[in-house]
Amino acid sequence: MSESQRVAIVTGGARGIGAATAKRLAADGFAVAVIDLDEASCAATVDGITQSGGRAIGVGADVSDSDAVTGAVARVAEELGAPTVLVNNAGVIRDNLLFKMTDSDWDLVMSVHLRGAFLMSRTVQTHMTAAKYGRIVNLSSTSALGNRGQANYAAAKAGLQGFTKTLALELGPFGVTANAVAPGFIVTEMTQATAERVGVSFEDFQAARAAETPVRRVGYPADIAHTISFLVSEGAGFVTGQVIYVAGGPRG
Repeated sequence: MSESQRVAIVTGGARGIGAATAKRLAADGFAVAVIDLDEASCAATVDGITQSGGRAIGVGADVSDSDAVTGAVARVAEELGAPTVLVNNAGVIRDNLLFKMTDSDWDLVMSVHLRGAFLMSRTVQTHMTAAKYGRIVNLSSTSALGNRGQANYAAAKAGLQGFTKTLALELGPFGVTANAVAPGFIVTEMTQATAERVGVSFEDFQAARAAETPVRRVGYPADIAHTISFLVSEGAGFVTGQVIYVAGGPRG
């Protein structure tokens, strides 16, 4: 590792937006730690990076578990170096209408999205403030504006926006920026599961979303990875506390 190589952590990096982001940051020159619940599931992302000449490790951790987060970040620091870039992407959905939503549906979504981002940020900021440099990107969603059947997910994603703005205020004096990216409809396993839940083929589901989007197409993980790439770059040091909707049209 070169002394100047920065280390990035991407949670939920085994697939979808997280995997695309991890690979993009590796291509940008970062050493990347891919964190997901099951370490074995990180292998494809890690292999894709290392086969392209990059440096990466997979780490299994539940981001909602404080001890697991502490251990995971310590391992990253030991094996790759002190992390100064964090992408809080780990997420789950437990969609249901309010009257059908269970306590566990609510608690799990809050734990992974909000508690997970809190625990990861609190732990990694130690390395960032010591380095007087850092970049945090939290994954919000257009669902933060409200979405039928997602009272839990919408609340968590809206919460991440307030969390992001507060991080920007607190960590700015230490050279750390914090921003949120709020994707619109993105083609992932998660959105495919949503299509199945509502009883629509994924092809028809995508076509309907494209028709209502100003740029007349759906989004892909690479669209989000590209925006994150900018936000964690050296040149984005004067951009902080922002929520960027990457949704094919104006939102927010």
